[in-house]
Amino acid sequence: MKRRDLLMFAGLAALAGCGNPGSDSKGNSGTLAFANRLRVPPLLEPAVAADGTKQFSLTMQAGQVELLPGKPTTTWGFNGAFLGPTIRATRGDRVAMRVHNQLGEPSTVHWHGMRLPAVMDGGPHQMIRPGATWSPHWTIDQPAATAWYHPHPHGNTAKHVYRGLAGLLLVDDPETAALGLPSTYGVDDVPLILQDKTLDANGVLQEDANPVWGLMGDQILVNGVYDPYFEVTTTLVRLRILNGSNARMYNVEFADRRRFHVIGSDAGLLAAPVAVDRVQLSPGERLEVLVEFEPRDQVVLRSVAGDDGIDEGDYELLKFVAADQLKPGPPVPQRLAASRRIEAPVGARERTFKLNGSDAINGREMDMTRIDEVVPAGAIEIWHVQNPVYSHNFHIHEVAFRILDIDGRPPSAYLQGPKDTAFIPRKSTVRLAVQFGHHTDPKTPYMYHCHILRHEDKGMMGQFVIVEPGTEASVPRTLPSHHHHG
Repeated sequence: MKRRDLLMFAGLAALAGCGNPGSDSKGNSGTLAFANRLRVPPLLEPAVAADGTKQFSLTMQAGQVELLPGKPTTTWGFNGAFLGPTIRATRGDRVAMRVHNQLGEPSTVHWHGMRLPAVMDGGPHQMIRPGATWSPHWTIDQPAATAWYHPHPHGNTAKHVYRGLAGLLLVDDPETAALGLPSTYGVDDVPLILQDKTLDANGVLQEDANPVWGLMGDQILVNGVYDPYFEVTTTLVRLRILNGSNARMYNVEFADRRRFHVIGSDAGLLAAPVAVDRVQLSPGERLEVLVEFEPRDQVVLRSVAGDDGIDEGDYELLKFVAADQLKPGPPVPQRLAASRRIEAPVGARERTFKLNGSDAINGREMDMTRIDEVVPAGAIEIWHVQNPVYSHNFHIHEVAFRILDIDGRPPSAYLQGPKDTAFIPRKSTVRLAVQFGHHTDPKTPYMYHCHILRHEDKGMMGQFVIVEPGTEASVPRTLPSHHHHG
């Protein structure tokens, strides 16, 4: 940490908690009344073309919403004032997105967790001008998963996400449907988008960034709702939890320490449910869990403080209130995904990525015109992610990976499924077995980066292209300057 940043960090720490309603040394733990019904983002209905393509329309726009009751906040959203609708599609579907930008400044929409061609990925090279429309399309070919979408403009991602631009993208497949998991959206299959904000006494969104981590706040929203409760009507509920925060990490548990089952991580289902009493999600990570309830249950979901810097503070998130009578749910299945575990072959290519400070990887800041890595299509490689400093995490576009070990130790059982984003603890090395897709394009890169968004914006990001095997040496390592769509 630079000495200047250290002094600023110390000054900010001294001011922490000043002026935020409900914020003290313990965040908002013990102060919530759970007075607001949880809002479930609506499902976005597609138009279906003559050839069967599902056409989804999104408009990025500014608006106002009461994040605190009676206090309008100026925010951004998709098809509304804050957050976005849930997009749901099935493996094999042809999808076409129509993304219109009414923000007044350029942005992008990245389909985080989707396996798709680089030119459709929505990274910083696919900028959408104000007033313009971007129309990516692809065929969904990946297992069932909880993905999401959010802006990815280089240098401005943190601001755009913090103001409210995020939504879920759910992938179904026939194999998963046959398991009989809870699947009635908003009833027993419930999304939980966790985000932290700083709102002043008038409800105005504060954008003063912590010099180390960026935008962090003490008011935790779930699906854009502060102080929420959810009415439980079934004995088994599936929660799809997304950490949609800029930098904050959550250590999620129930206040009564009940056990629950993790059934899925970022890129799909686990092989079998894993019983836990606490899970950890760094920014961008998703988990699917099954929770059992009894009639008249009342229990709080909370995040407890850790010692990783980005998980300070105890926070109550959401209260579950069960009805007097509950509809019986299916039993927790014994087995889940039949897909093969990601295994690197003997002699797999290995690459090393050293996370430097908060603004570089392998000693180089992000350069939109530089290709850092060239990967043959279909490869499975081992990536060593080295973190000699404070907490980071690591997201790779397009891929699915498995965490092999953290400083030589296997990860927790619930983190051994398919992922695309992983926490990288301070002063540690995490090894990943990375499975790359088959969409080739030597001129359009995918990204890998820290998903602490201020770090991404400052340059902790690199670029790779996927090419036909055997052509790696002939691929140019520089690109022309990026362009806008529309």
